[in-house]
This record gives sequence, structure tokens and C-alpha cells, in this order.
Amino acid sequence: MKELRNIAIIAHVDHGKTTLIDQMLKQSGTFRDNQHVAERVMDSNDIEKERGITILAKCTSIRWGDVKLNIVDTPGHADFGGEVERVLSMVDGVLLLVDAAEGPMPQTKFVLMKALALGLRPIVVINKVDRPDARVTEVVNEVFDLFVALNANDEQLDFPIAYASGRNGWAAMSMEDPRVDLKCLFDLVVSYVREPNVDKEAHFSMLSTILDADNFLGRILIGKVYSGRVKINQAIKSLRHDGTEIEQGRVTKLFTFRGIERIPVEEAVAGDIIAIAGLLETTVADTICATDVKDPIKATPVDPPTMAITMTVNDSPLAGTEGSKVTSRMIRERLFKEAESNVAIRVTESAGNDAFEVGGRGELQLGVLIENMRREGFELSVSRPRVLTKKDEAGNILEPAEEVQVDVDEAYSGVVVEKISLRKGEMQDMSPSGGGKIRIKFIVPSRGLIGYQGEFLTDTRGTGIMSRIFHSYIPYKGDIEGRRNGVLISTDSGVAVAYALWNLEERGFMMINPGVKVYQGMIIGQHNRDNDLEVNPLKGKQLTNIRAAGADEAVKLTPPKVLTLEEAISYIQEDELVEVTPKSVRIRKRYLDPNMRKRMDKKVG
Repeated sequence: MKELRNIAIIAHVDHGKTTLIDQMLKQSGTFRDNQHVAERVMDSNDIEKERGITILAKCTSIRWGDVKLNIVDTPGHADFGGEVERVLSMVDGVLLLVDAAEGPMPQTKFVLMKALALGLRPIVVINKVDRPDARVTEVVNEVFDLFVALNANDEQLDFPIAYASGRNGWAAMSMEDPRVDLKCLFDLVVSYVREPNVDKEAHFSMLSTILDADNFLGRILIGKVYSGRVKINQAIKSLRHDGTEIEQGRVTKLFTFRGIERIPVEEAVAGDIIAIAGLLETTVADTICATDVKDPIKATPVDPPTMAITMTVNDSPLAGTEGSKVTSRMIRERLFKEAESNVAIRVTESAGNDAFEVGGRGELQLGVLIENMRREGFELSVSRPRVLTKKDEAGNILEPAEEVQVDVDEAYSGVVVEKISLRKGEMQDMSPSGGGKIRIKFIVPSRGLIGYQGEFLTDTRGTGIMSRIFHSYIPYKGDIEGRRNGVLISTDSGVAVAYALWNLEERGFMMINPGVKVYQGMIIGQHNRDNDLEVNPLKGKQLTNIRAAGADEAVKLTPPKVLTLEEAISYIQEDELVEVTPKSVRIRKRYLDPNMRKRMDKKVG
């Protein structure tokens, strides 16, 4: 068998991991010269392509001379950190990508901390060195300081550095070297990353790290073979982390990776990353092994969820008109299937089995799950996110807090500091980051950040960059002021009329267009004042026999502020829900009947 190297590419979001892998695939001869390949070929799911982010970890494999390189592309966003933690157990080395202008960001710190804790020796790649605002020397020093702060050992501190432009497909060992291709980076990986430390003669065992599904083959489990060999039709079993047996079965299909494709093979050997089919109940973090193996492989524990939403069946008057999957049974099956493959998601059922609490790492992760479900035909009602608290030994409430780093123009630093302090954030550090920008670090309660991203972009005129990552549990900070304005609530059901919306504009801004179906209790806009106001969006112009000159001119409406799914989820209050269907995102009161709302308000009051 040829030599093997297993590496993961880790970095903060947008530092160029997936683009670099594109170039590695092209330059290693994985694709034919005339083969058309999409940009960011590893971002295969629709939401990844639309948002330009990696959500799911994926494996690929390339040949470099006599060496097979298995490469894992990992997510860079903190909400998908569970994926990063899992896949690092599959590899023997990491390429740490750092943007030459932005330098190490919060997620860089997170992924590096996980890699160092596993004893991996990173190769540092300073990417995008051809950016006009690159500050290469300072960034190298910042990376070294980060290694020291994370208690890297002497061997890890002696890291090699490559300078690269992933988009333009070149890497060099110094800034003065010729900028031709990625050859030096391939050679560095082969020489610096260790071969897998495995026993090829022992009984077969592998750790399942990624769960995939295939319409023809069923469940496919992907992971690294830790020992022995496995062949097609071999009898195998699976063990939980505590050693209890889950099931027995046979290997019906066996795959290794070549480029972005899975290649069927008859046999796989220790050290390789493989995909295996034939087991029905085994999932992520379980050990798949020969029938006489007794002890499971130790799996890395994953940080628990910090935020939760409640999902229920859609019970609005328009329920079932736009989606095909509307029952609680269907929602339950889909959520438990998600929790099975995504270890960072936790699902619990309510007593009545019609509501499900879904815990995750943040708004983005939960928003992506809901977006995937609506595209699959589901209709749901979703509550406002809330943080998951816990108690210390003395019985005091602790809440999750995040380390937030913002890069903003100096002119906007004041408003950002003010807004974050209102959300109970505490500033830790403030320093110039070049080009008239300031870098500020805060520790902020997670619940204070719900819905802040949009406000932050507005306050910084779209120029600010905010990164956040889980920091720790801190003593509960007390009440945080939420939305100050009330909402405009429809009193009637029907189709919204332009004339009625035009008349309502002086009351506040609209969130719907004319011609949209509305119902009693649905929120159609935001009130200028702090109280809710019930309005009629169906009221057309009174027609008379005598028409005044100019009476029929078209009304000119201010364009409405139509909220996206994530904006809607973070906008709503405790007594409101987001109705999600394949075609629409609507905001509504939890109780649609105005009399019921008043009764419930009195109870709460």
C-alpha cells in the first residue's frame, strides 16, 4: 500500500480553506485538464453555496507522487464547531490557515485549541498574502503568541510556515521565493505530517465520525481505521463509548476517497479514512469493529449546546396550504434524524409530544436546520431562541457567555461599545488594527447577542466584522432590554391591500407587501411606539359615483422591510412565533385571538 497522510484544513470562517482545497485538487491532477469544476467544489449543499460558508465537514483524497493525502475540509463558523471537534480525531496533522490581513480570529483560536489538545502538530499557512492590506510579519507574530497562549508544547511551537494565495494557486516557503504553484505545500505536508500511528495486524476497529445517507445503500459511516483490515462481507459489530454492543452486521459496501468521489474497494487497511455501509443503528462516535473486539475507541467529548428553540406544529389559519410535511410525527422523525448525525444538536420532546426543544450552538446553526427543513417541505412554528443556563454548587444561575471580537472603522467604535454594554457585554481589549480600523474584544452573555448581528451591520454601515465564540459559563447578568417597539397586528383574514398599507405607514414600517395573505393575529409591521396596535390591512378605498380628479392615481408605498428567517427568529418576543413554510416566513402572536391574548397578559401580569 502507498504511504498515507491524513490532514484537516482548519481556519476561521472566510479565511480560504475551501478555495485552497479547490487548487490542491486541480494541481494534484485529480481533475482532467478539460473537466469543468465548480468553484468551492467541497461546499456541496445548497445553503453552503448560497452563503459561501462550509457547514458540514467533508473528506477528499489526492495523490502526490507515491503518497495518498486524505484531506478533511472543516467548517470555520463557531456554530458548527461540533463538526470540527469530531473530524480532528481522524487526522494526524492540520493546516492552520490564517488571513494575512485579519490575522488570528476567535474561531482560529477555537480550532487551534482543539488541535493542540489532541497533540497534533500544525503547519501554519498565511493565506491571501497578495491582499493590498496584508500585514504578514505582524500576523506571524500574532499566530506565535496564540500558540503560546494556548500552551502549545515545544514541538508544536516549532511550526513551519508557508505563505500562500489559495485563490491564485501558489504557495512559497518565504515571501521572496518564486510564486508558481502549490508544490512546496504538498512536499511540506508529506515531510512534516506523521504517518498514521496504527497497528495493521490487530483486529479491525474504526471510529465513526461522519454519518451520511444514500438512497440506495442506506446509512454510510465515515471514519478512520485505527487497527487491522476490513473486507467486503466481513462480519462486524458496533460498540457505544461505554462498551455496550449496539448491533452486529456485515460490510455490504466499502469505499475510500479519490478526489471528491467515493471509490468502491474490496479491502481497507488501518490508517485510511473509509466509508462503510451495512449497519442500521450505529451513529457518530460509535466504534465499528471485528466481532471479537471488546473495548471501544475513545471518542472526543463534544461541547454541549448553549441555545435552544421550541419547534411545534404549524397551527395558523394558513397551515397545510404551502407544505407537504405538517404533522408532529414527521417533524419528530426529521429532528431525531438530525440529532443522530449532528452531535452538536440535542432534541427533547415535551410532555404532549407536539413540541420539541432543539438545542444547538447558536442562531446560525439552528437557522440552517430550519432552512433545510422548510426546503424539504416542512411547516413549523418556531419560538424565540433562549440560552441554556445551569447552576453551580451554591445554586447560583450560570449562563453561557461568548468572546466577541469586532473590527470596525474608528468612527463606529463608540456606538458598538455602547450597544454591547447595553447588552451586558464587558470590554476586554481595544487596539488599532491598521487602515483606520479598531479591534475590540468583549465578553458578552450569549442571550445579549440574539438579534444583534443585523443591528451591528446597520450601525457600522455594513463595514464591521463581528466574530464570536463560546467562552465560558458566567454568573447570570440580570435582565437585558429587548425590542423596545410594539408591533402592528392584523385584525382580519384575507389579502393585504396597498391602499390600507399606505394608510398605515404613519403608524410604523411594514413587513409585508400588498397582495400577501394575512390572518387575524399575524404581525404585519412594527409600531412606532412601545405598545402593540391592532390594524386592518384589508380596508380598501371607498368607491363613490363621483370621482375626484387624480383620485385613481396609484398609491406610492415605502418598500417593506421583509425579514429573513434568522432575522425573524431573533426579532420576536416571548409571546410571538415565527411560522415557517416552504414558501413563506410569517411572524404571528402566539395567541391569535385578541381576547385570549388579553387573558394571557393578565395571567402573566
